[in-house]
Amino acid sequence: MRASLLPAALVSPGTPLHRFPLRPVALALLTGFLMTGCGGDGGDDTSVATLPAAPTGLGTTDTAPVQDATAVPPFVDNAATNQRGDARYATLQTNAGVRAVSGFLSVWQPSTQIVDAGVTAAANGSFPAVTASTWSGIPGDATDGKVLDTAAHSANIQYVVTATAARTDAQALAAYLDDRRGKGYSISDGMGPLTSAWRTAAGQTTSITSMPADATTVLYNDTGADVGVSTAAGNKTLGLAVDFINNVGDNASTEPAKRFYKYARPWRWSSNVIVVPQLVPAKSSTPTTDGGYISGHTAEGVRKALAMAYLVPQRFQEMMARSLELGENRILAGMHSPMDVIGGRILGQASAAAAIANGSNVAIKTTAYQQAQAAMQSAAGASSFAALQTYAHSAAAADDRFNDWVSLRTNAQRRMTFGLPQTGDKTKAAVVPKGAEVLLETRLPYLSADQRRVVLKTTALPSGWLVMDDAEGWGRLNYVAAADGYGAFNGDVDLTMDGTLGGFYAEDSWRNDIGGAGKLTKSGSGTLHLSGANTFSGGLVLKAGVISADSSSALGKGDVYLAGGTLVSNAAAPQVAVGGKFSQRAGSTLQVVLGGSGAGRLVAAGAVNVEDGATLNVKFAKGTVVKAGDTVQVLSGASLAGRYSTVTVDGFTKISVSYSGTALSIKIEG
Repeated sequence: MRASLLPAALVSPGTPLHRFPLRPVALALLTGFLMTGCGGDGGDDTSVATLPAAPTGLGTTDTAPVQDATAVPPFVDNAATNQRGDARYATLQTNAGVRAVSGFLSVWQPSTQIVDAGVTAAANGSFPAVTASTWSGIPGDATDGKVLDTAAHSANIQYVVTATAARTDAQALAAYLDDRRGKGYSISDGMGPLTSAWRTAAGQTTSITSMPADATTVLYNDTGADVGVSTAAGNKTLGLAVDFINNVGDNASTEPAKRFYKYARPWRWSSNVIVVPQLVPAKSSTPTTDGGYISGHTAEGVRKALAMAYLVPQRFQEMMARSLELGENRILAGMHSPMDVIGGRILGQASAAAAIANGSNVAIKTTAYQQAQAAMQSAAGASSFAALQTYAHSAAAADDRFNDWVSLRTNAQRRMTFGLPQTGDKTKAAVVPKGAEVLLETRLPYLSADQRRVVLKTTALPSGWLVMDDAEGWGRLNYVAAADGYGAFNGDVDLTMDGTLGGFYAEDSWRNDIGGAGKLTKSGSGTLHLSGANTFSGGLVLKAGVISADSSSALGKGDVYLAGGTLVSNAAAPQVAVGGKFSQRAGSTLQVVLGGSGAGRLVAAGAVNVEDGATLNVKFAKGTVVKAGDTVQVLSGASLAGRYSTVTVDGFTKISVSYSGTALSIKIEG
């Protein structure tokens, strides 16, 4: 025992430790120290550890470079070309909006590849005049286009037939409201507990609050304030935020695509599509200008949802999920097909990114974000970003249908593909459009722009899905998954979270299942929670701050190396696994939160090495019953070398620490 480190007047040979008149916390610290010093296992051969080198990972970082702009013109740089009625922007090559959704050309060949359905335009320089097409808008007639993929097209229409036949009354009502109301008002209920506060502060209103009992004359006559009241109109509470959302509508029209692709709505393709009866009067009587591809409602809902998510990232996934729900409601209404909705999602994402990356929102995005955060904190009675984060997820599932993360993810995935045939090349690597990363600026602020691009790449949908394999990459982006961090470490990731900056810098959660062969290195004072079924194999190095392992496989398959900071083993599973070696240097802390039956204990497949000066803290999960006389295993590995200088157990003042050749256990003495 290293008695020389203890005051001689305090300790005399044979004196029981519990007789010293120490305060409880001091006694726990001292007890852990004494038992550690004694070895606990009766041997000293493993009392000093020689730590192995930290994991080296791959030694490279992953990238998601922007494609050559001459080969793939970025939408964010060319959004202003998304116009109809201008001969300069009438073709696939010259119109960014038409080009963004061109994956549809593998399924459908329009009668002319010009923005010309009901459109004329005078010649402009070298660009010839546009003459209105002869497309009648009626499927199958002589002026119609050509189906190139019969099976895919049949699946697209049959999906609507099946969905509308099985539609419930509740789904019909939701579809009606999302059709008739302003889209900004509709999707704002994705704010959950913040919905009422948001609508009040923004000045959002609607005159469409119910569905008529029968089919009457219906006009698109919502007289409410869809997004709210702008700064110019006097809104000092949330006016900048309203301006920000309005700006995502710049160059965002779906009409050029509709007039280019000339693809009929599903109820014109099949009489078996059952439009919600109360919406039948809204069916257009001018098919030549009523193209189904792409869905304008969906595009508008997606871009406005992304704008709101940018301003209130505490509800990022929920807002995106709500916009995808609105897209599905267009199918349930009988007004659009899955491919129409997918195309709308693509253009909505691209339009929102363009407005923030290069458009009107560049100048106001920071102040609009700050205003939105201040307004929502005030309304919720929250004193900080973190408090607002908690409040934003405080409602029960009955009051917040996006409150369950698993179902949210499952439904979002389904609504991005609708189960259509994945008949294309399934091996294509994901590419990330220029500017796509700006939509994650407030959700993942501690990552660099390049890192956010890699997040988008590693969470993208697989290739081969119909419509979604556009050249620039918008179709495969999955912002619901991307908001939960990396999907794979295909290179080493260096992460710095400066907790003093607050917000997600101070604390965030990555819930994706992270694969890859790369290494994660965490620096900075912030806290990162990992809760996926992680298989990354390059190792984990903690230099500062906190990493909380909230699932059994949170730490991946490689070595774990604590150079500093605190690693929290905090899973409800029987154990938290370390795939390789576990090493802990002086000055770092391992905190193990134990539950029933030993849940939360740290188990390494390789050697455990603990350097003198390291700390172990044991907590017990809520509801866990522990009493004097109980022994709990905390840490184990293929071998165990070294001793903790400080061991504490929350709630107990007397403990004894026991080391075997492979495990560390603690007995509760009192």
